[in-house]
Amino acid sequence: MAKDYDVIIIGGGVSGTALLYLLDKYTDIGSVALFEKEKKLAQIASHSTQNSQTLHFGDIETNYTFAKAKSVSAGARLVQTYLDTYDKKKHMHSIFPKMVLAVGTDEVNRLRERYKEFKSLFPQLELIERDEIERKEPLIVKGRDPDEEIVALWTPQGYTVDYEKLSQSFVSQTKDSTKRVDVFMDTQINHIKRNGRTYTLYSDKGSFKTEALVVDAGAMSIKFAKEAGYGEHLSILSVAGNFYRGPEVLKSKVYTMQNPKLPFAAVHGDPDVHATGYTRFGPTALPLLMLERRNWKTVVPYFQTARWNFSGFASLFKITGDPTNAKYIFKNILYELPLIGSRLFAKNVKKIIPTIKSGSIKKDRGYGGTRPQIVNTNTRTLSMGEARVEGQNAIFNITPSPGASTCLANALRDTQQVLKFLNRKYRFKTERFKFDFKVE
Repeated sequence: MAKDYDVIIIGGGVSGTALLYLLDKYTDIGSVALFEKEKKLAQIASHSTQNSQTLHFGDIETNYTFAKAKSVSAGARLVQTYLDTYDKKKHMHSIFPKMVLAVGTDEVNRLRERYKEFKSLFPQLELIERDEIERKEPLIVKGRDPDEEIVALWTPQGYTVDYEKLSQSFVSQTKDSTKRVDVFMDTQINHIKRNGRTYTLYSDKGSFKTEALVVDAGAMSIKFAKEAGYGEHLSILSVAGNFYRGPEVLKSKVYTMQNPKLPFAAVHGDPDVHATGYTRFGPTALPLLMLERRNWKTVVPYFQTARWNFSGFASLFKITGDPTNAKYIFKNILYELPLIGSRLFAKNVKKIIPTIKSGSIKKDRGYGGTRPQIVNTNTRTLSMGEARVEGQNAIFNITPSPGASTCLANALRDTQQVLKFLNRKYRFKTERFKFDFKVE
């Protein structure tokens, strides 16, 4: 006999656990279950070794439009409020200054214009010139050509977050729940079946039924969506992001200007939330034929989610054949080569630290995750950022960066949709949520 729940969540990363937390604390839904295939929560994209540990607001992410920055900032402030409330001793997060550095006349002009537009959204953001950059980060200026123009946007309040610990905290908040809240660890969902308005999940520990299903399983969400008959026009282009470890040369998180034609993050330097004594530089971007990093079991699902038709091949050819994308991919393949890879990558780091020696940086083994890029085979385009597929009483989320930063905002949106799925039999505790998270 299948066990019934009002809501089932697949995925125990920061997105799935944020939803579990909101459903438990701010609704009167009677029963919720979360399924995670790993033995511990947040061991894939939310693990500290597989992401940049950044709480993104949109102030230094130069690929964000004003509208996106406004949206991301609102979502990130929910996470910030949660951390300020429940992590006063900073076990889950640290605070570092952060900046975005513009190098050369074109970048400098673009960043100055961006500041004019964004300063109203981020009052703490400062436009700083060479002298002030040198005072805050001396090694950015040391050894740099004095005729090379530089300018930066700087803010003192940058949050570095351990999203694994944040996920664990969300679940710990449900321990004393009066509802039936079950968390199934080390449980593999093998298949889902849609039965009208309900779903049956078949796992290695039995079968489960639900009226409302939310899948927060990263790139694997596409696999489940297609099993339920949704998202057929989408496929995944997996990109592995690697990092290099160098000496401790920065006090701040330092981004560089984004190429507006690329969906991939520009190189940045990060302090680590867990360690001192070094700086982490990256990420690189390498095509990967699996849905999850270092998990060979996801190779077959990767190919299962692809579209093996004319539109699928035409989309892939158009994306990889674009000169800007092709050049970028080729360069990143070279970064993976032994002996010369770190030397080539050091040229990117020199944009931040001109005096860095190629011999002082090395591949940070075991670090780096997978960023699923969504390919829309109808439009033959690569969608930047997150993707969401909604079906009959079901939601399937793919949440690469800034998905962790907006996990509570996404969970709030999905909570409201789940209540609609359940014909508004239950209610959301709006005033309590607004009070707890200090929102209007």
